[in-house]
Amino acid sequence: MFHLVRSHGDHRLNAIALYALAAVAEIAGCFAAWAVLRDGRSAWWLLPGLLCLALFAFLLTRIDAAFAGRAFAAYGGIYIAASLGWMWAMEGARPDRWDLMGLALCLAGAALILLAPRPTG
Repeated sequence: MFHLVRSHGDHRLNAIALYALAAVAEIAGCFAAWAVLRDGRSAWWLLPGLLCLALFAFLLTRIDAAFAGRAFAAYGGIYIAASLGWMWAMEGARPDRWDLMGLALCLAGAALILLAPRPTG
């Protein structure tokens, strides 16, 4: 129905874009809940938050992976990068060197999971 991945050759680039979009949607949805529960914002914030979380789940299903667990595991590194970006852009807290070193480790792990050669069939 919705096929965002067109061919085997470009599936990795599409996966990274889908992961990035999914991360923004997930963080926005979780931030809406944070704003209501921690910052005292109106419960109406939960409506767009829930829509963002539904979009997040939909986007992860578009990843071309044989197993959901592998798609979710590789997503973890992208989520961490997006979370640190959100912290900096939306909350004004610049990531420190420990954040960046942890991010590098996580991205290396995500890349290994996502880009590893696997037998087909």
